[in-house]
Amino acid sequence: MSSLFIADIHLGNEHPEISQRFVRFLQQQAVAAEAVYILGDLFEVWIGDDAVQPEHQAAIKALKQLTDSGTSVYVMHGNRDFLLGQGFEALSGCQLISDPLLIELHGSPTLLMHGDSLCTDDSEYMQMRQQLRSPAWQQQFLAASAEQRLQIAHQYRNESRHRSQNKSLQIMDVNTGAVKTIMEQHDVTQLIHGHTHRPAVHNMNIKGQTAQRIVLGDWSSQNSSLHCDEQGCRLSNLE
Repeated sequence: MSSLFIADIHLGNEHPEISQRFVRFLQQQAVAAEAVYILGDLFEVWIGDDAVQPEHQAAIKALKQLTDSGTSVYVMHGNRDFLLGQGFEALSGCQLISDPLLIELHGSPTLLMHGDSLCTDDSEYMQMRQQLRSPAWQQQFLAASAEQRLQIAHQYRNESRHRSQNKSLQIMDVNTGAVKTIMEQHDVTQLIHGHTHRPAVHNMNIKGQTAQRIVLGDWSSQNSSLHCDEQGCRLSNLE
């Protein structure tokens, strides 16, 4: 049986066509897979399980139909939807997974990550990431009204876009040393992640062994997916 990997779908109200493509993907491609892994940023904004936005309903319904049919769907937190919780699991039938996560992928120990924690050259982002992931900040955020949370989320998003315009592509990419360190720590020769929106297969050397870092693309322009089975892994764009 095959496993599918996607990331950075960024479902939201700005691009409804992405939601439509995602639903078709679940109904046509994902239904034939044994497992689907969504490695972060399924949603552009997720302000809490108690305030699901109308534009997310179709995707959640399609996910529930897929999981009810027998396909396992695993979802990793991204930098846009790190507040996904048990309420989302109940609505969608998906299972939230840790970042990083070590799995056995058709005989190959494989490390799964969203990828943002590897962008250590971007010190400004790493500081913000630490703040947003802290229990204290999340408790305070979730105590606000849904309307207030949306305003805060949009403010953070606009500020992030502005900062990104003034940063080099190299700074916003993963740090090679950080990649090697975590692969060595988990004793793997295969890493799959998203976040950078730069789909590619990078050949590496880890502890004297040939290794691969597979980067998933986003869905705003690439419709990127990774199909893995007994014959190996193939990175492609969805039709």
